[in-house]
Amino acid sequence: MKETNRKWVTVFLMTGIFLSAIEVTIVATAMPTIIGKLGGFAQFTWVYSMFLLTQAATVPIYGKLADLYGRKPIFVLGAGLFIIGSALCGFAQSMPQLIAFRAIQGVGAGSVLPIAMTIVGDLYPGKERAKVQGILSSVWAIAAIIGPTLGGVIVQTIGWPWIFELNVPLGIITISGIMLFLHEKVEHRDHKIDYFGAFTMVIGISFLLFALLQAGVKWTWTSPQLIGLSTISLAFFAAFIWIETRAKEPILPLSMMRQRMVLVANICAIITGGLTVGASAFLPTFAQGVLGTTPIVAGSTIVTLSIGWPIASTLSGKLIWRYGYRKVEVAGMMLCIMGSALYLGISEASRPLYMALCSFIMGAGLGLASTTQIVSVQSSVHWKQRGIATGSVMFSRILGSTLLIALLGTVINTSLTNALAGTPLVEQYGVSDSVSITNLLLNSEQRGALPLGHLELLTGALAHGIHLTFWLILISSAIGTFAALSMPRGVPDKHGQLASSIKH
Repeated sequence: MKETNRKWVTVFLMTGIFLSAIEVTIVATAMPTIIGKLGGFAQFTWVYSMFLLTQAATVPIYGKLADLYGRKPIFVLGAGLFIIGSALCGFAQSMPQLIAFRAIQGVGAGSVLPIAMTIVGDLYPGKERAKVQGILSSVWAIAAIIGPTLGGVIVQTIGWPWIFELNVPLGIITISGIMLFLHEKVEHRDHKIDYFGAFTMVIGISFLLFALLQAGVKWTWTSPQLIGLSTISLAFFAAFIWIETRAKEPILPLSMMRQRMVLVANICAIITGGLTVGASAFLPTFAQGVLGTTPIVAGSTIVTLSIGWPIASTLSGKLIWRYGYRKVEVAGMMLCIMGSALYLGISEASRPLYMALCSFIMGAGLGLASTTQIVSVQSSVHWKQRGIATGSVMFSRILGSTLLIALLGTVINTSLTNALAGTPLVEQYGVSDSVSITNLLLNSEQRGALPLGHLELLTGALAHGIHLTFWLILISSAIGTFAALSMPRGVPDKHGQLASSIKH
């Protein structure tokens, strides 16, 4: 059997991670323009949520399959689906079509980043693993510099569909490299896939997400529809837990959560996942919709988040072995609190440079915390569980992103409805509801035609709604800090294990 070429596998994994990273920055930059072209501000968060939902639902499935059948075939399968979904997104002619194609893209994305991190965990031991994880995270810096700027240039020149089509050649290069240089020996045996567990998990998340996206917009918080959907969601989650405790090969082994390191890392991952999307989704919209900047300038407000992330992530590889997982995780969450507090200072008079500074601090905090979560969990389990353990952290991170972006969308849509429902603007401009009228701010031609009084009313309403999301981001950061304090104390040994960790 051929030997794996670690060097080239790492290079192509970096390409795959770049693929995932640039997707976040380009889409966040281009979304205001896409809304201006396709309409549907009320469906703004669906573009993120549907991608995150299918990604979250498939992460633990891919993690389990990678442990059963090997990392290579599962990574290639997911990357292929991601390419197909990306190509379809570029052909979308309406917001519902874009949302549907983003769902396909998310199904593939559920494999790319988690399995890439798992492969790194296999190829590199202990300190070397933390160092390489930090280096791989530096890819986010490259994507951060290229993504927002490239996204702004693309939407202003050749058109927004190309922000998705760029994934196609990058994906093909990544798949080719992994197939050529990664060789693994997998013990083949009969497996029993936990289909019922996967089904109940997907349905439970879907009902919860739909309930959050409709709450306060289409339905009141105490409406029978919302209560009914929430009840159904809880019932499916209860069924999922029951199934996982009895399944021969559970898709998400709950026994892993008995380890305090794994449990706390997953709780913190839920928080950092929500903060990552929450911090990056609305800043470009604020810059373009409230301040009236160009897409390129709007993208610059989040470019520093992805610069601060890899810098801190690279440093975490050294800090963990000096201070331990707990101290580094707490430090990361404290930086998130600082960045969140600075977000509250953003107003209609703010400069994009100040917004970029806030994002840099938030990115540094997320870089420290997120890398610590991955390394701590990978060092706490055996090889046979490393795929699902890594997948559990990625699942928790994506689940946090899914739920918080849905909640933030509900908050901002409710705020816009309350602020604009009593005005004559909806009828005057012929839009379907008080939220959709915000589309006018994101289309440069329509914005320029607005009377000054109407422009001030709309920008003020949008600014207030986004400001409310910053409060939720601050609260989430505080919750994450308290959770991080529960991590086991101590400095890991050369294998990355604490005294209470399992021994290989």
